[in-house]
Amino acid sequence: MKSRISFALGFLALIAVGAVVLALPCCRADNMRGDWVTSLFTAFSAVCVTGLTVVDVGREFSVAGQVVLMVLVELGCLGLMTCGTFFLVAIGRRISLSSEFSLMNAYGVRQIQGLRGLICWVVGSMFVIEAVFTVALYPHFGSWYEAVFYSIMSFCNAGFGLESDSLATFPRSWPVVVMGVETILGGIGFLVIYNLCTFKFLHRISGARGRLSLHTRVVLRFTFYLLALTFIAFLAIEWNLSLKDMSLSDKAVVGFYQAVTPRTCGFCVIPTEALHPLTRLIYECLMFVGGAPGSAAAGMKVTTLAVIIYTATAMCRGETETVMDGRLIPTEIVREALVILMAIVMFAVVVTGALFVTEAGRGISSDALFFEAVSAVTTTGLAVGDTTASLSTAGRFVIMGAMFIGRLGALTVVLMIGDRESKKHVRFPTEEIVVG
Repeated sequence: MKSRISFALGFLALIAVGAVVLALPCCRADNMRGDWVTSLFTAFSAVCVTGLTVVDVGREFSVAGQVVLMVLVELGCLGLMTCGTFFLVAIGRRISLSSEFSLMNAYGVRQIQGLRGLICWVVGSMFVIEAVFTVALYPHFGSWYEAVFYSIMSFCNAGFGLESDSLATFPRSWPVVVMGVETILGGIGFLVIYNLCTFKFLHRISGARGRLSLHTRVVLRFTFYLLALTFIAFLAIEWNLSLKDMSLSDKAVVGFYQAVTPRTCGFCVIPTEALHPLTRLIYECLMFVGGAPGSAAAGMKVTTLAVIIYTATAMCRGETETVMDGRLIPTEIVREALVILMAIVMFAVVVTGALFVTEAGRGISSDALFFEAVSAVTTTGLAVGDTTASLSTAGRFVIMGAMFIGRLGALTVVLMIGDRESKKHVRFPTEEIVVG
């Protein structure tokens, strides 16, 4: 319980510091002190790696402000616990047991052994991947600064852009594909990347036998399924609509990127408001799913979706146990998956209801408000038109709270609310109840 509260307070402290810095005149393009609500909202969005903004980042913030934004996104992606642990390891200090357990929960690791090495690898690999994709993006931008900015935002799944229309003016070729691939890497999580690297290379160096874990196989499989199905659905719906005037190659590139972004990242090649309502409905479902555990992406996670699907399939077959790839999934994991699904849907409904109250009479459609709520709770960062900028001050605070809940994670929030040590060891009699 204490570790979860410390985790939340750490994020709030980082957000507060970020808001104060972003409000300084040196961080504003006009050299004037910024509005504190706008600065606070931007800090929340950056630390929660969301990408929702109430102002144009490229115009409102100076280079110094944009650098602060990148730092907040990087820290939000890694998490304060990871950064703090890396610093302690670097200076040779010991890590407390509570911190180790917090990191285990953050990355989904079940054993403490090798945790310190994993943390160092996570930090190092993030910078290496961002550096490689910065080099890949440089030919398009012709500016190392812009290449670094978009590389960081893509890998961290943040979705902040220097242009007001996101990626709509980007050529539908190399840069979009590169950013799409980097977004996928950021969305599958550090554990999967680590497992893939050790599977291929570790045994060549140390003689250790590499093996893809069940977690890695499930994440890769369901990520591919979701990308493929979304790609096909997007092209089928938008072929003669938003894609009507594009060439075949452009349609393929746009379809690929638009299949990547709705689960994790707030960038878009085609404005969300220009999409068919059915496409936006599919996007809302994908935002609920999100990325993989141990990544910057929120949502209920692809592994949660996999557990629920396998459990439902087992029930349809009359089986009482959930089995994935020949491995029995513990009942505790199944229960956690169901709680996460219920919690994230409940949070989205509550946030939507709050927006209906705060934005009444402001001319924003209920569909746009629901899309905004889902995007905030899942820290995706997509929005319909100028919905985010049009929110009232109260509505902006609602979205800040939603982004914060999304970054902490549905299960973490539920456990923080209901975590109590039970001192009773009583087994109650069993009785059936009618459901369905």
